[in-house]
Amino acid sequence: MTTPPALSVRDLSVVFRSPGRSVHAVDGLSYDVAAGEVLAVVGESGCGKSVTSTAVMGLLPPTAEVTGSVRLGGRELVGAPDKELRDVRGKEIAMIFQEPMTSLNPVLTIGRQVREVLGRHRGMSRREAREHAVELLDLVGIPAPGRRAGDYPHQLSGGMRQRVMIAIAIACDPAVLIADEPTTALDVTVQAGILEVLRSLRERLGTAIVLITHDLGVVADIADRVLVMYAGRAVEQALVDDLFADPRHPYTRGLLGAVPVRDRTAARQGRPRLQEIPGLVPSLTEQPDRCTFQPRCAAADQQCATARPDLRPLREAHHAACWHPVRTPLPHRSEEAAQ
Repeated sequence: MTTPPALSVRDLSVVFRSPGRSVHAVDGLSYDVAAGEVLAVVGESGCGKSVTSTAVMGLLPPTAEVTGSVRLGGRELVGAPDKELRDVRGKEIAMIFQEPMTSLNPVLTIGRQVREVLGRHRGMSRREAREHAVELLDLVGIPAPGRRAGDYPHQLSGGMRQRVMIAIAIACDPAVLIADEPTTALDVTVQAGILEVLRSLRERLGTAIVLITHDLGVVADIADRVLVMYAGRAVEQALVDDLFADPRHPYTRGLLGAVPVRDRTAARQGRPRLQEIPGLVPSLTEQPDRCTFQPRCAAADQQCATARPDLRPLREAHHAACWHPVRTPLPHRSEEAAQ
């Protein structure tokens, strides 16, 4: 018997409506995440990554029109009553937000903010919650957690605040954790520590993790599978090794080509270290019945301009939404070039 996914998203769409204008932020997105799996969602800014995560959490404003299905362990979240969503959030599904300084309450100590989750969802007494909050802060690598529990967010560095956000998110051992750019603006050492916390969490608790990022180095380090988004749509989905070795969608190849490498051979041949993707991201106020990447794609033809491609299987566990998927694997990079 096949084990159901921890989180299943089907045909999720998000439209923000205002007088005379509609923005289609997410358009028919589908994915599954199994227990203990890390799914990375990548794409440039404005492609719909963060809107997708807040839609899954049920945190979008009333101006957002959300359709489709989000099933958490068999429970439907789209259209669920607010009380039911409040009971689920923080307990069965949790989120690490992108900017901890604006997500943490500046007038409450970090210990109290962790305790609130424990009291709300696990019914702990004040003393039990205080002790467990210190244990959680220690688990995520906060030095001197007993003393730091009495600090306010502004007294901590960016990396420490991010660790506090993780402590709050994992306080109730959620089945699914959504991490929205958890390493943004952190130095390499702190970033490695954050990723190690996430890796330990999925190994210790079997937590399914949806990692939203634009950092392909982070993806290569921790992800099992990758979902590439462009203009609110999924354009490619594959195992992480397959995606890096043999990207099939032109946009995915463009993202990988934009990663800087130290390649002396390329320098000697006069080739640029960075390859740009020509053109501009399309406006999300329209829903064109064509490939959204068509205006920027050198391989586009009439079919691309008149019909929208859906994700279709190319080989096992590898799908791409492209009428003419690229069939040439990326050239092998030496260890020196990949450093």
